[in-house]
Amino acid sequence: MSLAHLLVRHARQTPERAAIYNGAVPHASYLQWAARSAGLARRFREAALAPGDRVLLFMRNHPRYLEVMWAAWWAGLVIVPVNAKLHTREVEWIIDNAQARYGFVTADVAPTHLAGLERQIDVESAEADAWFAPVAEPMAVTVTEREPDDVAWLFYTSGTTGRPKGVMLTDRNLMTMGLTYFVDVDAVSHEDAIVYAAPMSHGAGIYAIPHLMAGARHVVPASGGVDPAELFELGRQIGPFSTFAAPTIVKRLVDHAEQAGISPEDAACSFKTIVYGGAPMYVADIQRALHVMGPRFVQIYGQGETPMVGTALSRQHLTDTVHPRYLERIASVGVAQTPVQIRISDAEGRDLPLGEVGEVLVKGDSVMAGYWRNEQATAAALRDGWLYTGDVGCLDADGFLTLKDRSKDLIISGGSNIYPREVEEVLLAAPGVAEAAVVGAPDPEWGEVVVAFVVLHPGARIMTEALDEHCLAQMARFKRPKRYVLIDRLPKNNYGKVLKTELRARLIDQALESQA
Repeated sequence: MSLAHLLVRHARQTPERAAIYNGAVPHASYLQWAARSAGLARRFREAALAPGDRVLLFMRNHPRYLEVMWAAWWAGLVIVPVNAKLHTREVEWIIDNAQARYGFVTADVAPTHLAGLERQIDVESAEADAWFAPVAEPMAVTVTEREPDDVAWLFYTSGTTGRPKGVMLTDRNLMTMGLTYFVDVDAVSHEDAIVYAAPMSHGAGIYAIPHLMAGARHVVPASGGVDPAELFELGRQIGPFSTFAAPTIVKRLVDHAEQAGISPEDAACSFKTIVYGGAPMYVADIQRALHVMGPRFVQIYGQGETPMVGTALSRQHLTDTVHPRYLERIASVGVAQTPVQIRISDAEGRDLPLGEVGEVLVKGDSVMAGYWRNEQATAAALRDGWLYTGDVGCLDADGFLTLKDRSKDLIISGGSNIYPREVEEVLLAAPGVAEAAVVGAPDPEWGEVVVAFVVLHPGARIMTEALDEHCLAQMARFKRPKRYVLIDRLPKNNYGKVLKTELRARLIDQALESQA
């Protein structure tokens, strides 16, 4: 069954129901959504795009994001959603690797033509109006049937090699995620509304699937992003909203509510459910969020490789303050979601006793098919049906998973994954730089910020401002270091491996000294 059948079903059953909003303005009913997506699917076929071909989305949050997604699935194509904050060079690498043929963009994100695309369409242009012109009889446009294990979503996530890896998500993976939402995250009805403030290229966009399953409303804020005042007001007008948010977004919403004197009862008029994940949430922060905004929150843990499906910390868990292990539980990421199993293993893949720390393994129908054109990485991540997440944690007797660390030195800043080697390779290309090591430093607002330790060639001189300019010219702004520390040598072990634990300890010591 194609994901497009979800849209067809509601276009038939409730054609006049409001489906998509641009801010507070209705953009499409379910029938209009289907008519535009079916029309675009027909034009894909006329352009000789074949089932399995890839279509890139490199744009800010926009109502037409949803129309492109379902048009692609209607035509049997594969969506390649790309973080709108990436540098053009990074996006063009993804285009080449994915062999994407068509790209849909907004001019603010992609002001010039992206190399490698056969055709690039600005969704706000006059040209786009013809592409999105609705057909009179959308149900007359046949949905291309796909097998459950055919790829539907190709999500690029960075790896320690310094190059992104394309996570192949199938119709089965995405259907599993959608149905699991109702069981483990939140109940949804046609009266509900989801707002897309976090990037639709990530979890927020994937959550369109369960909300379409329920025939709910889909709202893209006029700003296309996170403006707390806008979201609270918009929620009062057409909500209350459900949404997915990284902890840094949660903090912004809570800060606004507190500063504006919004009570938990008032917050309930704007937000029904805020699902948070993608980065660590500190206990003090979730306690403050519950105090300021009330029981609006659910935590999920997953990866691109098992999208939004791993564990869940329910609304009930977060509000059960009388439980004797309440603080331990809200420091965890919850219990395994219904369609998956969770294990903790040692380096050889053997199960560890409860309470012992090891690698988190996940198995179930949400787990990816593998990495696109990367058999070696697939073999390393998928073994005997289990996904080796690279995350480190432990399970307690009640099944609650607590994450202890991220392996592979992953940095999560504001909900975005940043892999040090990507940054290090850019720094090593700067004139005068001999060595570089990048680590994450704790930050109360962003969770972590990027700090680069740099060793210069003998006699070389370089200002940190020049390093910053070099990084900005080579990578997305959010990946660049927030601090540059020039040092004489990097700490290394006997094998020449940089001891990043020592660098992190140095940063902690400096922070403690500054507070003394």
